[in-house]
Amino acid sequence: MKTALLFGSSGLVGGHLLNQLIKDTNYSKIKLFVRSVPEISDPKVEIIKTNFNNLENHKEDIKGDDCFFCIGTTKKNSPVKDEYRRVELDIPREIAKIAKSNLVNSFIFVSALYANPKSSGEYIRFKGQVEEELKELNFPKLGIMRPSFLIGNRKEKRASETIGIFVFKLLSPLLLGPLKKMKPIHSETVAKAMIAVIQKDIQQTIFESNEIVEINKSHIVKKNLAELFWFFWLFVNKFALD
Repeated sequence: MKTALLFGSSGLVGGHLLNQLIKDTNYSKIKLFVRSVPEISDPKVEIIKTNFNNLENHKEDIKGDDCFFCIGTTKKNSPVKDEYRRVELDIPREIAKIAKSNLVNSFIFVSALYANPKSSGEYIRFKGQVEEELKELNFPKLGIMRPSFLIGNRKEKRASETIGIFVFKLLSPLLLGPLKKMKPIHSETVAKAMIAVIQKDIQQTIFESNEIVEINKSHIVKKNLAELFWFFWLFVNKFALD
C-alpha cells in the first residue's frame, strides 16, 4: 500500500484529486499539506499544517510514494509580485527538490496550457520554468499536466476564465488537430488522469489537455475490463465448485 503526498487540495483539481485518492485502494495514507486545517474526517488522511515559507522544516513530512502538486494562485489573490512568484515558482521547485531527496518515486504537476520558460507572461513563464527543473530532477515517474480552461465549481469566480470557457465551448467543434488541446476540460478529468499516469506504464512526461482526456478514457476501459475478468473468474470458479 502506498502513501500519497497532496499539495493544493482546496483548489478545483486538488479537491477532486483528494476524493479520488480516498477511494483508491492503492493508497493507505494521504498526507495533506495545508495552510489551514480543513474539516476532513477520513482515516486515510493525515493533515499536516504547513509553513510554506519554511519548507525545510517539513522535510521529514514530505516522504511517501507519489507526490501530487496542484497549488496555484492568481494576481488577484497574490497581488504582491514576490508573493506571486513564490507560489507559482519557488514553492513547487522547493517541494520537488525535497521530495526527490527523500526518494519519492513520482511527481505529478499541474502546469498550464502553452507553458514556456521564455514566455513574456509571468504565469506561463513560471510554469515553464518549473517544468524544466522537474525534468532535471529525474524522478522515476514524472507527469506534467497542461490542462486548458478548467470546468468545475470554483469557490472563487474568475470573470476572464468564465468568458474563456464559454467562448471555447462554442468553438469546440472547430478545435481540431493541434487546436484540440484548447478545448475546456473538466477538473475531475484532470484529477483522475493524474492518478492514471502513475498506474499505467506511460513513457510520456508532458500531457496536453486533449491527451489528459484520452489517458482517462483508456484507464477507465482497462479498469472495467479487469473488473469484468475478475467477476468472470469468480463465476467460473463458483460454477466449478457447485
